[in-house]
Parts: sequence; C-alpha cells; structure tokens
Amino acid sequence: MTALLPIATRWLPSQWPADAAGRKNMALLVQLRWIALAGQVATILIVHYGMGIRLPMLPMLVVPCIAAGVNLASLAILRRRTDITHAELFLALLFDVLSLTAQLYMSGGATNPFISLYLLQVALGAVLLHRWSVWGIVAVSALCAAGLAFFYRPLDLSETLEGRLFDLHIIGTWVCFTMIAVLLVLFMTRVTRNLAAREAYLAQLRQQAAEEEHIVRMGLLASGAAHELGTPLSSLAVVLGDWRHMPEITSHPALVEEVEEMQAAVTRCKAILSGILLSAGEARGEAPQVTNVRAFIDAMAQGWRAANPGMPLRCDFGPHDYPRIVADPVIRQAITNLLDNAREAGATTIDLLVGRDSQWLNIAVRDNGPGFSADMLADFGKPYRSSKGRQGGGLGLFLVVNVVRKLGGSVSASNGADSGALILLRLPLGTLAIEEGEG
Repeated sequence: MTALLPIATRWLPSQWPADAAGRKNMALLVQLRWIALAGQVATILIVHYGMGIRLPMLPMLVVPCIAAGVNLASLAILRRRTDITHAELFLALLFDVLSLTAQLYMSGGATNPFISLYLLQVALGAVLLHRWSVWGIVAVSALCAAGLAFFYRPLDLSETLEGRLFDLHIIGTWVCFTMIAVLLVLFMTRVTRNLAAREAYLAQLRQQAAEEEHIVRMGLLASGAAHELGTPLSSLAVVLGDWRHMPEITSHPALVEEVEEMQAAVTRCKAILSGILLSAGEARGEAPQVTNVRAFIDAMAQGWRAANPGMPLRCDFGPHDYPRIVADPVIRQAITNLLDNAREAGATTIDLLVGRDSQWLNIAVRDNGPGFSADMLADFGKPYRSSKGRQGGGLGLFLVVNVVRKLGGSVSASNGADSGALILLRLPLGTLAIEEGEG
C-alpha cells in the first residue's frame, strides 16, 4: 500500500473540468425563446385577423424571424462548445429586451399591456447574471419602457373597438400575466435543477480534492519514512554480514540459517523502500517499460508469489489478442495492493483474471474470502473503511481507486455468487496501448 502513496501524488489533476452550468442555462434560454416566438406570432395573427386591430404585419414578423436566426446560431454554438461565458448570457438577455422593445414600439408602446414582459427579462437576469449585469438589464429595460411612453406607433383600432379599449387592456393584462407565470415556472424549475446539479458536481470536486490532499500528505510521510529507514537497514545489513562470518555463528548451522533468513528479510525491506523512492521520483529511475499485457501480468504475478510463498495465485487470460502497453509501475502497484488485500482478508486462493474489449483492459482480482459487507460496498474506495478491523485500514483500496481514476479508468467491487470478493479494474487502452507503428 505504501508504494502507491508517492505514485498517487504524481497523478493529481492540474485543473478541474469546465463548469457546464452556463451552457445549460443558454440552452434553456434558447428553448424559452422558441416558446416566446410561437406566442408572439400567434398573438400577432390573432390580434390582426381575429380582433381586427390593424398591425404592421411585415415588420412585426421580421422581428421573430431575426430571433429565430439568433436561436439557430446559438444552437450551432452550443453544439461546438462545452461552456458559455457570462458575457454571452448577458448579450442573449439584452437581445431579448431589445426585440421586445421593437415589438412594443409597433403595437402601442407603453399602452400595450404586454409591456410587463420586461419584468420576465429582469427576473431571468437576476437568476443567471452577476450583480453588475443584472443592473444593466434593469437599466436597459427601464429606459426602453420609459421611451415607449413617448415614442411608439399607436394602435389602429376600428370604430367598434375604440369604445372597448379598457376591456381589451384588461384581457391583454391577463394574457400577459399568464404568459409570465408559465414561463417563470418553466424556467425556474429547470434553472433550479441545473444549479442543484452544479452544486453536486462542486461537492464531488471538493471531496476529490480533500482525498487527494490526503494522498499527498501520506505520500510525503511514506517518502520521508523511506529515507529515515534506509540508514538503520543498511547498518543492520552490515551487522548481519559480519555475523555470518563470525566463528561463533559459522560453527552452528541453525544460527547460519537464521542469519540468512534475517538477511533476506532486510534485503526485502530495502527493496520495498527503494520501490517507494523510485515511485516518488527520488531515486535512480527507470522509464515505464513497453511490454505485452501477458508478460507484464505474468512478471507481476511471479514477483507476488515469491513474496507470498504458499498462497495460490492463478492467472487466467481471456481469448484475446493483447496489445503492447506502457507498463507504468503505478499499475503494478495497484494490482499488487489488491492481491495483498485479498490475502489479508483471509482468502486461501486468489484468481487474477485478464480480458479486454475494444476500449478497455479489464483486470479482476477474485478470491474465496469472506467478501464485502453491504456497508463496505456502499463505502467502497473511501479511506479508513476496512473489513479487517485494523486501525488505519482501508487506505489500500482508497489509493487504488484514486490512482486508477487518474489514469482515466474505474474500479468496482462486488461479491461472488457463492462467496468471496471480486474487484474489477478497467483501464483505457487509449492511454496504455502502443500503436503497432510506434517504438
């Protein structure tokens, strides 16, 4: 597990993905504009042909056509980009204010009950824009509404309708109120959903940042411990070498055997510490090797068997053609950590299953141990969640999940049909595989 600590720190992301809330809000504005355009055209036709109020049809229908063109251009931009700037949202709302002003100018100005639609633009701005931008929309809307009180094209009413002007205004006010209420409900529910999704996304990023800060601290601690332990281990190796040549030891075969076992243990400890420092980039390094998947897994399994004699480990490769990959030590350490966890959980046999599809290299570790509890599966990959009941346990799987995630892969856990645990690593071949023409 400790060998994964400095490796994990090398794979921390330099920046987070761009927030897509602006793009979602722009898409919602486009949808609302389509609804508004349909309402405008229907109102113009009903008023002109149904109520007999003569309107300048051609210029009033040109405005919805221009707005439709703006909508089509906005959709094209949304398909090409993943985020929308604040300034673009401001310009979109400003365009809606100006197009509304043009329509009101040609249909009675401030006497038109639909002048209240300015409040809808202000409400949308208050939700979507920064403070200065909202006040910009307020100022433009107020100026346009004030200007329409002095500059507008009067309605051309028939003699029959001139005496019913107040009734028409009441009906128009009711229609305008209904439109504003419906559009606000549609917009606010969608914006609230977008904002909730954004908050959940930010909470996930904060959780990942906290986890990765934890990894950095543990990596620094592991690297420092490796340096500190190097000196006493070297001294111990020298002492054991001297003991092996002392007559008092060489005359007793049992003592010689014990000294050799101690030397082997010291050598093993030094190799582990060298691996930690190498992974952290603090020792004479070796570049990640380019090798075949089968050779990489077989070599890793052979090393694990040598370190864990008596523990059966079976490798099973699916019937696939495996590409050459960049065998970074991080992958070997992650798999080794899973094997160690299976052994410590009480498994007596462990299977290492390897397969692939068109995009992923799948590596699974299956054992016949007690498996995971429901709580463990729910908290899989979180630090200090362990079934072994040991203080500080659970860091191994936590590190594996974070390291594989930085490689663009994923880790999942489940229980077997009979018993035991199954942990699946999915690694992207696009990141690991070497093209045949390379090298």
